[in-house]
Amino acid sequence: MFIRTLPRAVCAALVTAGSLFAGAAGAAERAFIIPPPAVDEPAATGQEKAVIAGGCFWGVQAVFQHVKGVTSAVSGYAGGQASTADYDTVSGGRSGHAESVEITYDPKQVTYGQLLQIYFSVAHDPTQLNRQGPDSGTQYRSTVFPANDSQRKVAEAYIAQLDKAGVYPKALATTVEPLKAFYPAEGYHQDYLARHPYSMYIMVNDVPKVENLAKTFPAMYRDKPVLVN
Repeated sequence: MFIRTLPRAVCAALVTAGSLFAGAAGAAERAFIIPPPAVDEPAATGQEKAVIAGGCFWGVQAVFQHVKGVTSAVSGYAGGQASTADYDTVSGGRSGHAESVEITYDPKQVTYGQLLQIYFSVAHDPTQLNRQGPDSGTQYRSTVFPANDSQRKVAEAYIAQLDKAGVYPKALATTVEPLKAFYPAEGYHQDYLARHPYSMYIMVNDVPKVENLAKTFPAMYRDKPVLVN
């Protein structure tokens, strides 16, 4: 877990500072209030999947585990080859993979566009290039991996809409890349926030994401997360 060792040490120092930690935790993550997508997928039946990347997969997974209509959110890797789909290799930043989350959802309860609205609003900061918060490298890039042409059109249209709306301090850094395959991450990465809620890294960087989901999208939030294990 070398990549996130330093941030945890920094967070521990903040804890000893008391009020400084509280201020840092409050400012670590913020929600962007954005309009819903003007273009969305048509109504469908059955389960569908969406793959997105937005920094460390611990927090992104936790956000979508609390979204109504999501039946599964799995941390993993996308963008590279099967031979490099492991944490040690991906952490080197040269595998082509991004830390990603595969979301299985019921389109009758939540649409692909609504998932993207949550992704662009509270799950990460889409204006950061190849980084999120304390983590940097291409493995932390902001990327949507459409599963089909319909998802690609929705994602591209929404990115253009949000850039035009001017709701961010700068242009989005989010890329849209074809989904070659999704590879689930190692077991110890799954349900990480649920299993380690008091980890300093989690408290500063990821708990605020879930809190922002509850505040910004109360009708779509569920208190009990859907867990992998």
